Amino acid sequence: MKRWSVVAALTLLGLATPAGVSASDSADHEGWQRAAISPEQLMDRQRSDVARELNSSRMSSPPGIVAGERCRNGHAGIFPCKRVDLKSLVPLASMGALSANDIWGWKDGRTGRKYALVGLDNGTGFVDVTRPGKPRYLGKLPTQTESSLWRDVKVYQHYAVVVSEAQNHGMQVFDLRKLRKVRTPRTFDADAYYGGFRGAHNVAVNERSGYAYVVGSDTCRGGLHMVNIRRPLFPYFAGCYGGDRYTHDVQVVTYRGPDKRYTGREIAFAANESTLSIIDVTRKRRPKLLSKTGYRGAAYTHQGWLTGNQRYFVLGDELDELFRGNNTRTFVFDVRDLKDPSRSGTYTAPTAAIDHNQYIKRGHVYQANYRAGFRWLKAKDYATADFRVHGFFDIYPADDRPEFNGAWGVYPYLGRNLVLINGIEQGLFVLRTRP
Repeated sequence: MKRWSVVAALTLLGLATPAGVSASDSADHEGWQRAAISPEQLMDRQRSDVARELNSSRMSSPPGIVAGERCRNGHAGIFPCKRVDLKSLVPLASMGALSANDIWGWKDGRTGRKYALVGLDNGTGFVDVTRPGKPRYLGKLPTQTESSLWRDVKVYQHYAVVVSEAQNHGMQVFDLRKLRKVRTPRTFDADAYYGGFRGAHNVAVNERSGYAYVVGSDTCRGGLHMVNIRRPLFPYFAGCYGGDRYTHDVQVVTYRGPDKRYTGREIAFAANESTLSIIDVTRKRRPKLLSKTGYRGAAYTHQGWLTGNQRYFVLGDELDELFRGNNTRTFVFDVRDLKDPSRSGTYTAPTAAIDHNQYIKRGHVYQANYRAGFRWLKAKDYATADFRVHGFFDIYPADDRPEFNGAWGVYPYLGRNLVLINGIEQGLFVLRTRP
């Protein structure tokens, strides 16, 4: 596959300033409530413009893999950076897609090979990133029904589970061992299918328990739709929780944190649009809401992640930058008492971009913050939300305005300092962080 320089590829793609919804186009939070505009509707308005751009004649000769650039003097090619090198970029055109969304990863325990599982508008792409500077696109699991701007993928054992907001999509199950012998890109088939819902926004997996938690579906009032995937090829419905209505994102763990009353139980930490809601889902047929905690300045409680000791939950609000006019904010909650969490502190970043998805690894917070790209924070003190910018890689160099372009998702768990970023208009960035 042909390799392109960063400048040449981005020039051909023509993605410097795609059309979008600016903060000035929107009313304040109260106006948003009256109009009942969700983040999905705002993004859909913008994504249609992006899709038209990407489908233009400029894409008639799509570029191949973009060569890496070391971060020197604050830049890697055209991308502003600090302590983060670009190893490679796999453009959307190389994966036969118009837009990207969520990202996950899988390391093959038998072969040691590493793979990016790339959410795309028309399916799930698979890229071998074992050699970060020479990634190989292996092919795609097409969408179950139709294309969608929203797709989410997680892993259980050696299986990927995929959901989408596409109509009648359900949940696909794909055996990742199929990737071992691929030499040329191919189109894959799902190995199993679960049709207990039509479309869904997201899915989480508790790998310790063997359950998938589908959220934002047309079932369970948009709350937790629980699926037993211990036998991944034979998934079945396990339970439902809609007592707190719509859940946008969730992390579910087998609890080992400071609240000893719940040790060993399965606990869900849910971003429920305006609250952090904590649910005991150990008994799938009788889940129990433990607490729901709001916070001042909430606009759209979007996603978050627990610290390693499960003492704190770090959370992002997707619309406060857009409607409140503040810089990127990250909220920290003290969850040592699952029935009575409290807001611990707030970190305000030097950028104005909207924050999207974030994960925590060894005292560092890895964030995908739309137009600000990848933000790498060192947590000096979770109790006070004392975070410091340890590094960054800005995949959207044009600006950091609070709009829905750039970095959608981040995955930092493949080891050897590898970080995967999915750019909505750009594709898969394979990055390597430096101390």
